[in-house]
Amino acid sequence: MTTISPSKVKEFDSSSLEKIAYNSVKTIPTREPNDQYRLGYSIWLWLTERKGTLEQAVKTAGARMLIAEHDAVKIIKDELAKAGISS
Repeated sequence: MTTISPSKVKEFDSSSLEKIAYNSVKTIPTREPNDQYRLGYSIWLWLTERKGTLEQAVKTAGARMLIAEHDAVKIIKDELAKAGISS
């Protein structure tokens, strides 16, 4: 039996909504990495559909953050503004 190297991962372009969404939450401390991924996915979903508010997207993500929700929303809004997206 032989071991093959894993497939290469193709990164999203830095201007794609996926990358912007996940970068907007990368500085938010969470209990586990999966909580941060869940939060990033929720932000991406909000950016693509624009249903509800950003605050609702953060709340419905169910991520176990180590900071208050309103602080996380502020961080995300700041990061989205840096990327040229208004909330």
